[in-house]
Amino acid sequence: MPDYGHDLLFGTFITPTADDPERVVQLAELTESAGLDLATFQDHPYNPQFLDTWTLLSWVAARTTTLRVAGNVLNVPLRQPAVLARAAASLDRLSGGRVDLALGAGGFWDPIVAMGGDRLTPGQSVDALGEAIEIIRKLWDADTRGGARVPGEFHRVEGAKRGPAPAHDIPIWVGALKPRMLRLVGRQADGWLPSLSYLTEQGIAPANATIDDAAAEAGRDPREIRRLLNLFGGRFATLGRGFLEGPAEQWVDDLLPYVLEHGFSAFILGGDDPETFARFGQEVAPALREAVAAERRTAGTATGRVRPPRALELRRPGIDYDGVPVALAPDAVEPGDRAYGSVRHTYVHSGAPGLVLRPRTTDDVVAAVAYARRQDVPIAVRSGGHGISGRSTNDGGIVVDLGAMNGVELLDRATRRVLVEPGARWGDVAAELTPHGLALSSGDSGDVGVGGLATTGGIGFLGRAHGLTIDHLVAAEVVLADGTVRHVDATHDPELFWGIRGAGANFGIVTRFEFVADEVGDVVLGQFLFDASDAAPLLEGWGSAVENAPRELTSFLTLFPGRAGQPPMALAMVVWADDDVDAAQAALAPFLDLAPVLDRRAQVAPYAALVPAAREHHHQGSSSAEMRSGFLPTVDATTAERLAAMLAAGEAFFVQLRAVGGAVADVAPDATAYAHRSAAFSLNATLSPALVGRAREHWAEVATAFDGMYLSFETGTGPEVLAAAFPEPTLTRLRRLKAHVDPDEVFGTNFPIPPLAISDDDAA
Repeated sequence: MPDYGHDLLFGTFITPTADDPERVVQLAELTESAGLDLATFQDHPYNPQFLDTWTLLSWVAARTTTLRVAGNVLNVPLRQPAVLARAAASLDRLSGGRVDLALGAGGFWDPIVAMGGDRLTPGQSVDALGEAIEIIRKLWDADTRGGARVPGEFHRVEGAKRGPAPAHDIPIWVGALKPRMLRLVGRQADGWLPSLSYLTEQGIAPANATIDDAAAEAGRDPREIRRLLNLFGGRFATLGRGFLEGPAEQWVDDLLPYVLEHGFSAFILGGDDPETFARFGQEVAPALREAVAAERRTAGTATGRVRPPRALELRRPGIDYDGVPVALAPDAVEPGDRAYGSVRHTYVHSGAPGLVLRPRTTDDVVAAVAYARRQDVPIAVRSGGHGISGRSTNDGGIVVDLGAMNGVELLDRATRRVLVEPGARWGDVAAELTPHGLALSSGDSGDVGVGGLATTGGIGFLGRAHGLTIDHLVAAEVVLADGTVRHVDATHDPELFWGIRGAGANFGIVTRFEFVADEVGDVVLGQFLFDASDAAPLLEGWGSAVENAPRELTSFLTLFPGRAGQPPMALAMVVWADDDVDAAQAALAPFLDLAPVLDRRAQVAPYAALVPAAREHHHQGSSSAEMRSGFLPTVDATTAERLAAMLAAGEAFFVQLRAVGGAVADVAPDATAYAHRSAAFSLNATLSPALVGRAREHWAEVATAFDGMYLSFETGTGPEVLAAAFPEPTLTRLRRLKAHVDPDEVFGTNFPIPPLAISDDDAA
């Protein structure tokens, strides 16, 4: 039987003895420290001498950091599949994607019945397991709308709500020996997990053939199915005495044919002996990996992830899928992959990319950019996917998703320097800094990714007191279009450092940000709900109150049209940037007289409480609305009346007024690519698709009062958009920089800045 080409996995099979639970956990910890991949535990829920396997898996996952865990195998007759699906997905999310699922159909029926299970015939138990697998997969499919339905004879769900989705694509392995179970593996499972003690070497080839034939009949590639093997009785010795009884070199020789001739790619060692586990991980696993890799190179064995034929049919033209770099291939997502629904869209906009690459390191980003450049499709870059403009996805192109690069580290409390990776969420940053009495102003949602906001501006709840997010950026690591990695700051490549602070998406992918955080303890948060039936005076009065308020106060005011018999309403989020309650009350008082107050509340809270990470793992991207943006020097009566008229006519889903000014204006206009330092307000609105024609006309009237615009809240495109976002001489300076670092416009989908032709004098 040929080698199926899977990467090798090594693990342990640990007896979950209840009378010494700490030793059981220590064996799992040893499994991790020995460099092994997974710890597995037998599952006999009817045996009072054993710990409950699922509880043990949870405990071990909490005590380890990289170790994968699985039952070996879980007793499905006593583990209701719908509940098991939610338990597995939950533990997978809690552990960061470290759960594998191995299932068994049951065999010891007397104790199963004694525990309340139903006695099944061998044929019925196979059918029941097939129904269980179908239920589990459907409940994990959180992207499909509507409840899950499986009208099984032994297990059924009737419109069960789907989710949560696991953190990773959990494989389902099945313990099987007889032909009917083997055919089930071929049809439905991701892996076959027998124990060698129940197999003969002569029986392996027929079993593999049965699985392969069933897979082919089901329209699957047999290589999709990993072959795993439980090993018992192994012992290290100076001299060889038999199979897996001898020195480590002999173990490698003994196991190598099971990979190359029989297709096994995972070996799980039982015996509960710490020394044997340690040597298996430290001596056998790396040597066997090296030997297999050498044999595969010689034989030209196809390796890497195998996708089913139905997924291959969905591949898009212009992308060399077989050429994806080795380091990126395991996490790459294509149409047809189970994870595709969770990575295709953004928070607002729908997308259908042809390939999503998910780098984990700067070197991975370099490889991703080099690969993407060779393809004949557009490239998008995503940090969190929350961006309103929708530029972090596309249709048919490549998305470089930085979500796995999510580290946050306080480098030095004395200097307040913080290292943040682009895929981190601002809620994570706030949670890390708050215990140290620090904060970075960062928008109004903790679910926003760091990379997009930190290269565009960052208008946040602390803006008037502490400035924009980019104003705290002191250094960065940037991958350019040619693969060069630049470390930039005020003295190293200062022009690129200037450009990434406001127009960063045009020049490369920032893989590390270094900020100086502000001293911020608790803040005062006021939340007010107004009757906005008379919206014009509310808007004008709000603008005046903000301009007259101390800079410690920053406010966001959002107005909504009346719906379902309710009057138009306005929600205000007002933050006083310290814990002085008396000063905050005095500053807030003028705002409460502007319109009838329907609800109000104020509290002292840490900044992290204002921006918790909501963890939108599955952006749905269902909106088709247009977003418009503009900077205002003030909110005059004419502007207020025009905005009120748009709301009254239902032409806008909402209108939002964000206060800037204060510390934002302390920075010189030419200090960063964000040049609109004199603005007092950032205004944005979401236009109704049903009335978009009239809404555009009325917005054009509002825009006569603008002095520029903020790209993060704009879906429009064209030269006039760039000219508004980057006033001269900023735009010309950006075009010159673009010509030097990205003349081919590799990064040309996120409000692209056209490069300025470099003259002979410039070139010299």
